[in-house]
Amino acid sequence: MYDIKWIRENPDAFDRGLKRRGQELLSGKLIKLDETRRALITNLEQAQARRNAASKEIGQAKAKKDEVTAQKLMAEMAELKTSIPAMEAEEKQAVSALDTELAQIPNVPLDEVPDGVDETGNAEHHQSGKKRNFAFKPKQHFELGEALGMMDFELAAKLSGARFVVLQKGLARMERALGQFMLDVHTSEKHGYTEVNPPILVRDDVMFGTAQLPKFADDQFSAWRELSIRERIDRAIRNDRETRTLEREGFVDLYVDIQDEPTAERLWLIPTAEVPLTNLVRESIVEEDKLPLRFTACTPCFRAEAGAAGKDTRGMIRQHQFTKVELVSITTPEKSLEEHERMLACAEEVLKKLDLHYRVVTLCTGDMGFAASKTYDIEVWLPGQSAYREISSCSNCGEFQARRMDARYKGKDGKVKGHVHTLNGSGVAVGRALIAVMETYQQEDGSIVVPDALKPYMGGMSKIERA
Repeated sequence: MYDIKWIRENPDAFDRGLKRRGQELLSGKLIKLDETRRALITNLEQAQARRNAASKEIGQAKAKKDEVTAQKLMAEMAELKTSIPAMEAEEKQAVSALDTELAQIPNVPLDEVPDGVDETGNAEHHQSGKKRNFAFKPKQHFELGEALGMMDFELAAKLSGARFVVLQKGLARMERALGQFMLDVHTSEKHGYTEVNPPILVRDDVMFGTAQLPKFADDQFSAWRELSIRERIDRAIRNDRETRTLEREGFVDLYVDIQDEPTAERLWLIPTAEVPLTNLVRESIVEEDKLPLRFTACTPCFRAEAGAAGKDTRGMIRQHQFTKVELVSITTPEKSLEEHERMLACAEEVLKKLDLHYRVVTLCTGDMGFAASKTYDIEVWLPGQSAYREISSCSNCGEFQARRMDARYKGKDGKVKGHVHTLNGSGVAVGRALIAVMETYQQEDGSIVVPDALKPYMGGMSKIERA
């Protein structure tokens, strides 16, 4: 979300950033909407000031018994009483129109982000580890999992439809082990993240805060819950609905008009723990000496994959439900670039401990996420596919999300210094880590050797093989 004042003062820089994103140049349109909004606010304030002044003048005229002046002023007050609500509605509509436009615009990229229209414009940053040499043709994870009898897509389809999986036995345990292992790595003294177990159902404004809404509503899953009469009454009272009292036999009953209150509430299933973790600081002012705040969580995640028709239809690469360990940092503007590099290193540490080959790429302007100003992707090597696939995406969002959440920070003097900067990254995707381990540690007989880093979490199991 942008500060319209910054756009007014830096229209060329704003348009230049949008152009690099492949977006329409919008500074002129937005400034015009803002001018309309500001003019309406000025007119409304003048009308309200005149109403207050006229009210005093009526009292003064009546005190002087000047009925002619008093009548004129009262007529003017009557006109203002009619026109001000209309002006308030018009001003509210203008504010909404500007906010709606601003909410649809992606973050502008940092200067060092490479230009490009899609993933072909991404720039390799570095590689780590070596590709395994196999004396046989390595299989893909779903071939291995199905042959082991521990990965069942057909059974999952009976339960939930396409893009779900049922894991059992050793593979189910390994997925659990990977999540626990990653949390232990990130909550260690070296990494210093605070483990959080957040809700996985969140409200509209929480999804808006991290920019999943409104633009990407089709990519999300949601659930509806019927509201009780008591909840509708509580909402009506909070919203200052019309109330009346009735005295009956010494008792006083309160009646509240709830006809305009919704009968159900929609909650969103989180697409990533970035959503609740980042929103932990929403609508708050954090003390600067408590920054950075670093959070981690291992949660189920849900994505509709609305734009993924025909992509990765086999296997666990692109699922509606998956598990992911997330990293979130809240810091000051001066420290966000440094924190971005640190977060990347924390995510990489997981893959290094698992001895997986991977590369890091800097995403180009055309491949970055909506809220990001700069993104590193970690792509793990999958021998069965003979390809690199994304396993982590670490993004610096600057103040973009913080503005949507109204998350700020203050110095020791108590003065607010501005909006915090937010960063998020996968640390890493558990399901894809399982895929990488399966394909990297597979044996010719179809068994899977357990990496040394996971053995403490596997109950003494050193190899996964068909019973």
